[in-house]
Amino acid sequence: MTKTLHHRACHLCEAICGLTIETTTEDGAAPRITSIKGDALDTFSRGHICPKAVALQDIQNDPDRLRQPMRRVGNQWQAIGWPEAFALVAERLAAIQARHGANAVAVYQGNPSVHNYGLMTHSNYFLGLLKTRNRFSATSVDQLPHHLSSYLMYGHGFLLPIPDIDHTDFMLILGANPLASNGSIMTVPDVEKRLKAIQARGGKVVVVDPRRSETAAMANQHLFVRPGGDAALLFGVLNTLFEEGLTRDSHLPVDGLPEVRAAISRFGPEAMSPLCAVPAAQIRQLARDFAAAPSAVCYGRMGVSTQAFGTLCHWLVQLINLVTGNLDRVGGALCTEPAVDLVASTSGGHFNQWQSRVSGLAEYGGELPVSALAEEMLTEGEGQVRALITVAGNPVLSTPNGRQLEQALDGLEFMVSVDLYINETTRYADLILPSTSSLENDHYDTTFNMFAVRNVSRFNRAILPKPDGALYDWEIFVGLAQAFAAHTGKELKPTMAPAQMIDRGLRAGRYGDGAAQQLSLATLLDHPHGVDLGALKANLAPRLKTANQRIQAAPAQMLADLQRFAALQAPAADELLMIGRRHVRSNNSWMHNYHRLVKGKPRHQLLMNPDDLAHRGLSDGQRVRISSRIGAIEVEVLASADMMPGVVSLPHGWGHARPGVQMEIASGQPGASANDLTDERQLDHLSGNAALNGVPVTVVAA
Repeated sequence: MTKTLHHRACHLCEAICGLTIETTTEDGAAPRITSIKGDALDTFSRGHICPKAVALQDIQNDPDRLRQPMRRVGNQWQAIGWPEAFALVAERLAAIQARHGANAVAVYQGNPSVHNYGLMTHSNYFLGLLKTRNRFSATSVDQLPHHLSSYLMYGHGFLLPIPDIDHTDFMLILGANPLASNGSIMTVPDVEKRLKAIQARGGKVVVVDPRRSETAAMANQHLFVRPGGDAALLFGVLNTLFEEGLTRDSHLPVDGLPEVRAAISRFGPEAMSPLCAVPAAQIRQLARDFAAAPSAVCYGRMGVSTQAFGTLCHWLVQLINLVTGNLDRVGGALCTEPAVDLVASTSGGHFNQWQSRVSGLAEYGGELPVSALAEEMLTEGEGQVRALITVAGNPVLSTPNGRQLEQALDGLEFMVSVDLYINETTRYADLILPSTSSLENDHYDTTFNMFAVRNVSRFNRAILPKPDGALYDWEIFVGLAQAFAAHTGKELKPTMAPAQMIDRGLRAGRYGDGAAQQLSLATLLDHPHGVDLGALKANLAPRLKTANQRIQAAPAQMLADLQRFAALQAPAADELLMIGRRHVRSNNSWMHNYHRLVKGKPRHQLLMNPDDLAHRGLSDGQRVRISSRIGAIEVEVLASADMMPGVVSLPHGWGHARPGVQMEIASGQPGASANDLTDERQLDHLSGNAALNGVPVTVVAA
């Protein structure tokens, strides 16, 4: 028996914690995992681990996971060889595009794509050949406003200032629960200790949330806010900073601040209080406390992205940091300087260069908002989507109005999914192409190093051998590209393995040849615990990618959207608004099949304030029926004083009881899908991002 220790980053959430994984090999058999622990020597995560990492072995050994290509024949699934599968995809997609045009084929890429560097480097090697404008992804489910605000203000959607959590004296958190998410667009392992360290050095943590979340419970102050009212609160804070002379001059080149002050002057705390349900006096005091802190940072995440004014929220977050002198400042909000820098190596992007066919929603970075996906399939006429490719995604459970999307998928001429499971979405596919598992792949965090609270880098080789007959995800896309190019006569440029691309990126970056660290792939392989490249520091001014290399504080699109905000009305006194919630044992819709993560008490119930229950004659633990404009579901309700009155909370990602899903669902309790209630018409109209929070619902006894 041989035991081997491996060091690797966990890929299951944005925290990218370092792990020590022990494998055992007996009598020449394939190695098996015998232990997963936090890596105490990891330069970034310092031994921290959460329950998701321990479940990596469940994912590896899951009997439901597909291990060979599968073709649907009627209601049955049959194994098919890789060459035959590639040829079938090429033939069917080429025929559909020949009859109906390039845009008749759509693409949806799910959240796990950014957790896998092979998908990041090679998915477009095939998908780019299709030349379709109907590209969609999980970006417009939960984070498009974040990118759009950076694109409009700083000239690049990945130029995202990150909270300098290790040095700040005041952290204001809106729409985020990092104790459950482990951070999001803020790669921050061991976040609880880092938040407690703020308090230990005499600082303050303030959380604004319609629920007293795990993070709110440990904060110095928690403010309930009406769902969808965060922009009103932020307008009140920014106006107070201007009115009371609490601003500081910035070292950054900025255009448009006088225009901002004039445009938002009507949105003072007294006017905003009824819209956000935070007293005006509290709004003003929050602004004063923020401005008085030696250093401070305002951080907004998913909860403020997934609402009707998500882009305005992120614009206001940036402005509050800017006008208090905390943007591009130690202890404030700083941009990372990653070893492989996508900001330096790519253009800033584009916005609204074309629109969706049916609703006219604007594209961003070559993608359309996913709320338009179903209608593009269902609405007949020239340009109708007739075929779909999904990549590591389950939009039936993760995008608005999942039932409508099911109807649309059922009517497609052809569908192919690159996925490990027959799930609620891929059950409609004609072909499913599964890759090797994550532990059979190399790993490099191209995305999350860009959001890290320290500059770090790490490359990990695969822990387990590649099974016979299996393909890496990037090899699947190379095979698809070769088959499609051969079938259509398109020119296909040569490519290389992802590891070679990373090596080139490292050598070309700021820490590459000629730099003190001299980073390369070989360097990282010699440092299995990762390489610490230093604390974040001011760097925004020289990296700006706007036309005049100055921050644009007053983008025309933001100012124009103020008219829509001005029409916002406070909800009726008896209206219920639904929000989502996260859990540390979950990540969207892709971790509910693993025993280590779903054991214990169910956690997919509806949370509701006790007074709201009593007002409707309902009781704790009762089964209730929740209805919205688009549908209804039944769930168990739990009384929770942590909920703001008038607000209910249902976690997303559940609802696995669809017929034809070939997954065990380890909990035996599939729950209900919140996206059978969310409304594809409820959007942040500036970005097109889905407004999954603040959904009007009714709750009655089932």
